[in-house]
Amino acid sequence: MTHTIRRLLTGTALAALLAGPALADETIDITIVNGHPPIFLWVKHLTETFIPTVNAALEGSGYTINWTEAYGGTLAGVGGELEAIEDGLAEVGVVPTVFMPNQLPLQNVTYNTPFGPSDPRVVMEAMEVLYDTIPGMAESWNTYDAVYLGGGFALDNYLLMTNFPVNSIDDLAGHRIAAPGPAVNWLEGTGAVGVAGNLTTYYNDIQTGVFDGVIVFATAAAPARLQEVAPYVTVTDFGAQSAGGVIANQTWFDDQPEPVQAALRAGAVAYQEAYIAEQAQRVAAAMAVIAPDAEHLHTLAPEERARWAAALPDVAGTWAAAAEGAGLPATEVLNAYVGAVRAAGADLGRDWTQR
Repeated sequence: MTHTIRRLLTGTALAALLAGPALADETIDITIVNGHPPIFLWVKHLTETFIPTVNAALEGSGYTINWTEAYGGTLAGVGGELEAIEDGLAEVGVVPTVFMPNQLPLQNVTYNTPFGPSDPRVVMEAMEVLYDTIPGMAESWNTYDAVYLGGGFALDNYLLMTNFPVNSIDDLAGHRIAAPGPAVNWLEGTGAVGVAGNLTTYYNDIQTGVFDGVIVFATAAAPARLQEVAPYVTVTDFGAQSAGGVIANQTWFDDQPEPVQAALRAGAVAYQEAYIAEQAQRVAAAMAVIAPDAEHLHTLAPEERARWAAALPDVAGTWAAAAEGAGLPATEVLNAYVGAVRAAGADLGRDWTQR
């Protein structure tokens, strides 16, 4: 072999060697955000499921992630996650849409159809149908330079916790009851005074007399120890509720290589499945904690549940009209959601569809 040929081959090999590791050893920095602390299930599975799944999916791809986990208000407070992602302070996060009824009305369809299915899986599967069939669902995120990765999560069946016993809606008259975002509407027509609130302040606000009870779900009430300040639990069967999903900054996401995009989406799918599995295990245990005996647990009679649902104004119609006025396909989303949960055999307390 001549010196010239050897030099050319050596140069080619060196170029390949230099090019290979540069592509095969790229580290991408990702900050992942949620305003709640890791004690809550939707945050816990970011650490336990989403991140490990993304890491595993990237093995052998040449890409690795350097994760910064920003939870519990360290980067954004509850409801501030979308702004942090839009502003580029975080690349990925779980955004709780329940606190964004004005910014993301379509994602709040379940909160505007109360007394729906109590099974979170039915709700999540119905929401994925909406994302798959109605372009406006995904496009509504794009307004905020965000993209829906999947991993939508639903909160387990909402109930009522109070510092006074509740056997019928008549018992609510004059009492201040807190609820998240659009769930405040579930108190209209009952005589109660609805107050907007969230899990991070419920305990102290009840303890200090700001309000007398909360609309909440068992798997969050137990770790928050709400039974200590609101010992009376009324199973109202408001239904499980779609409350958020795994989101990425759209501009950043579009710039990522395909293996990274695919890994993030795979992480969102695994996140949802792990969340559902642990949630199902936790509900019974949580109920045993927050309502340890018959004295502190009351299940609303079916006729009383129907009475409550009938007492509400047409919250779904009002919501749909407002969103339609903003150019969003809310009526299509509403009717498709009701159709999906009915097809799954869900018991609806009221027909919320619009003609």
